[in-house]
Amino acid sequence: MTKEFDLAALLAERGAERYELHAKYLNHQQPRMLRTIGFDKVYERAEGAHFWDADGNDYLDMLAGFAVMGLGRHHPVVRKALHDVLDASLADLTRFDCPPLPGLLAEKLLSYSPHLDRVFFGNSGTEAVETALKFARYATGRQRILYCSHAFHGLTTGSLSVNGEDSFRKGFAPLLPDTAVPLGDLDALARELKKGDVAALIVEPVQGKGVHEAPPGYLLAAQELLHRHKALLIADEVQTGLGRTGKFYAYQHSDGVEPDLVCVAKALSGGYVPVGATLGKDWIFQKVYSSMDRVQVHSASFGSNAQAMAAGLAVLSVMENEQIVANAAAVGERLKSRLTELVGRYELLADVRGRGLMIGIEFGRPRSLRLRSRWTMLQAARKGLFAQMVVVPLLQRHRILTQVSGDHLEVIKLIPPLIIDTADADRFVDAFTEVMEDAHNGGGLMWDFGKTLVKQAVANR
Repeated sequence: MTKEFDLAALLAERGAERYELHAKYLNHQQPRMLRTIGFDKVYERAEGAHFWDADGNDYLDMLAGFAVMGLGRHHPVVRKALHDVLDASLADLTRFDCPPLPGLLAEKLLSYSPHLDRVFFGNSGTEAVETALKFARYATGRQRILYCSHAFHGLTTGSLSVNGEDSFRKGFAPLLPDTAVPLGDLDALARELKKGDVAALIVEPVQGKGVHEAPPGYLLAAQELLHRHKALLIADEVQTGLGRTGKFYAYQHSDGVEPDLVCVAKALSGGYVPVGATLGKDWIFQKVYSSMDRVQVHSASFGSNAQAMAAGLAVLSVMENEQIVANAAAVGERLKSRLTELVGRYELLADVRGRGLMIGIEFGRPRSLRLRSRWTMLQAARKGLFAQMVVVPLLQRHRILTQVSGDHLEVIKLIPPLIIDTADADRFVDAFTEVMEDAHNGGGLMWDFGKTLVKQAVANR
């Protein structure tokens, strides 16, 4: 007799095999990496900005699933919306009707950017970027896309073409016609635009890799240059959007900036159902969908599904009712201010930067000979090892989850759930201060772990 599917029983029976299953059937380097850096934890449950292990120890999440968990985990309003939409037994994804939820979510999203008119719903941030690239190329009749050095816009082929990290691009050529320009360099942008073949510039208002913000005035000046040359401005707000930087969109910190296309995803999901959205001006959509023959010229099989739309509507409702954007601005300012006070105290700490709850902590070469010799040892093996040395004791000793901001970077990026409070912020700063104190006093455990990382880095060459 066939056994009825029982998820709880399956997890109880096989859950302990999680690392072995990943090693055998998924990305085999993932469990290896986690064990190397001491991140092979087993978390039993989660709520808000915290999760707990089997022993009941609580962990503070300062990573938010790489900014997916904007409202934290299992927000009750989002959970209820998903229960409601499942219980409604809607005739979903018929493809030959116009269900209300996508229209309602589009209407609500567009209310935060009134200069934009229409929305395309996909399933992820990289799909939102792919859509923007396609629409920009078709609407302008040009092929080449400009992007900023060190940018990250996704890993599918189109978005990889505008990825500023060579290690991600290596081995996947040929990609789309593209050119990198330095973030903030208007002269470089102008030189490329004069060639007359540029469809658009895609830019993160605050770059995820390294947490570098566009210089004051750059986005507005870039927008004017682009429009003068009949090219478009695409704002990638996949990570920075929905309140992350203390404004609903990060580009809104710059007066007068009105991108032609805006990409969002991550936090719009509520942490449950993948969703991506590309917002754009009416004339762009009119060109792409120019006739009934082109009605399906760009689509996504699971785009606009009822569960994703319900999650998105619930997320936006919570953001308004619980003043999430204001909380991100206020708690982010406290967190950044307290961390900035430490820069002069610890010579290994070089800079603290960012906006709202998107903060970069950068480490740099110390002045004293004792610390400099240890720093040099790590740098010779692999740049970025010191930042990883800080991340590990934050988790192991203080039960705070963070991660480095990118490969070969001495930067930790803080992108916690936007619901964290001042107590959470203070908990992080107090723990971080202890770790820095340990590092500067030559704490054996921390530097011993550094030696382990050096050996691993050398072995991987």
